[in-house]
Amino acid sequence: MKAAVRAWAELLRISALFTVPGDALAGAAAIGRRPGRGTALAVGASLCLYEAGMALNDWADRDEDAVDRPHRPIPSGRITPGAALAAAGALTAAGLTLAARAGRPALTVATGLAATVWAYDLHLKHTPAGPAAMAGARALDLLLGATATAGTGTGSVGGKRAVGATDTSRAARDAGTVLPTRTARVMGPAQAMRPARTTHPDVRAAVPAAALLGAHTYAVTAVSRHEAQGGSTVAPLGALAAIVALGAAAVREQHGSRDLSPVPGKGDPGDRHRPGASAPRLLLTALTAAYLRTAAKPLLHATLNPSPPLTQRAVGSGIRAMIPLQAVLAARAGAAGTGLAVMGLVPLARTLARKVSLT
Repeated sequence: MKAAVRAWAELLRISALFTVPGDALAGAAAIGRRPGRGTALAVGASLCLYEAGMALNDWADRDEDAVDRPHRPIPSGRITPGAALAAAGALTAAGLTLAARAGRPALTVATGLAATVWAYDLHLKHTPAGPAAMAGARALDLLLGATATAGTGTGSVGGKRAVGATDTSRAARDAGTVLPTRTARVMGPAQAMRPARTTHPDVRAAVPAAALLGAHTYAVTAVSRHEAQGGSTVAPLGALAAIVALGAAAVREQHGSRDLSPVPGKGDPGDRHRPGASAPRLLLTALTAAYLRTAAKPLLHATLNPSPPLTQRAVGSGIRAMIPLQAVLAARAGAAGTGLAVMGLVPLARTLARKVSLT
């Protein structure tokens, strides 16, 4: 029994699971909403789809792993190819089911994410489009969090709640009927004659954060294509340059933005207790430093000595670095508390990575 659990943990790479929840949390922060029911559903859907991709990856690479990685669960005979493929299908179905509970827009994004995952594992991984497909999957995962959070009407970061759906019946809103008489007396006849509307955030506000996460994923995926044989200095050097540029962009955005300075009564509740406008700057700088420290040093080592072990270590560190990057993205959007909560996943990921390989 213990051996079977170990085999499935290796197949699903459960040590990488802690890099997933931050996608949805950063997506919620990017549209100015606190995490809520929709965010939780997005996290569950993301975890299922991520694990589906892990199982499908090993199923698709079973012949290649028999040569390069005979210790993996499928070539070693600990898990059958049929069981891995069935797990991939079941996890995909579970992920889409959870996304559907967050609304039709969330299901649409999750369907695109699932299609990207399957296309990558079955075909695109060994083509020039592989890194772009993986980057697209991570970007869609963040957008899933934003879409699911927006679709379930979660309260805003600043504490303002959406109006419309909570003040009128769903049927009246969908039919475009006027607001109730009591509301009409408050708003005035001109406003009362307008159809009731629900104020949902614009999910497009999460696109810049998704693009930054996608750029990081592209760089790490480009390096991972050489982790079995090593020998490439171009890929880790390019990834190192990209990650330094991403870190600089995060700090530059912070210094050029007024949105992260604490304003009484606005922003993340955690910001109200900070003793001045410099606190969010310090937080973002610290989070960015953690991101660079996690990803950059192993990439530098892999550039200087592109051996398979050092290349694999650089890939694993690049995967773990997604956690501080997600925290950076949340803090940059003004959700300092969310950023700190995401950083709480770092020690868990580090501990589990010592027991189950990330790659």
